[in-house]
Amino acid sequence: MIDLGVVLLILLDGARITVIIALGALVLAIALGFSLASASFLLRSRLVDTLIAIYAGILHTIPSLIWLLLVYFGLAHIGIRLPPVPAATAGLGIIGSAMLVEVFATAFRSVAAKQSEPALALGLSRLLAFRLVIVPNSWRISLPPLGNYALALVKDTTLAAAIAAPELMFQARALVNRTFETGLIYGLAACIYLGVAFILFRLTKRFEQVASQ
Repeated sequence: MIDLGVVLLILLDGARITVIIALGALVLAIALGFSLASASFLLRSRLVDTLIAIYAGILHTIPSLIWLLLVYFGLAHIGIRLPPVPAATAGLGIIGSAMLVEVFATAFRSVAAKQSEPALALGLSRLLAFRLVIVPNSWRISLPPLGNYALALVKDTTLAAAIAAPELMFQARALVNRTFETGLIYGLAACIYLGVAFILFRLTKRFEQVASQ
């Protein structure tokens, strides 16, 4: 008979790694996506837009699992050896940036269409108008898709098991292989995923409420 307490502790430790990977990937995806969208908006260069489109297109085309394997094993092949958790965080974050760059770009364009001319009429430079007017208002538009992305990212962390990152799914598989209690262990893992997703959902809704005030 398995010790349910031990099983829960192992799964919760895996959930901790899942949260670490998801948060790290979210921060990286936001930073890269925001930076690329900002460069596109401010520079208004066809070359820059083309390069960003190629970057996003490549990442959208390559399956996420293949990309994680490329990051983990490909970098190791050229002498850059990342542990599984940082490799999963970097891989998922880079993938996410390809989606978020369009989220931020759309938000910038939406705000600019309404507020660029009044800001420039007040004597603000394009850079100041972007920093003081467009960026703060664009976050209100960006938050709902960012929340949806964060929820999807929690599910995508299961892919990190393929590179031996000890997240929740990796630990669940290891427990199933040892105990053969497939239904119980995967059922508990599903409940933990639901709990994490619910907490994240409530947090994103709270952020949206604060931003709308």
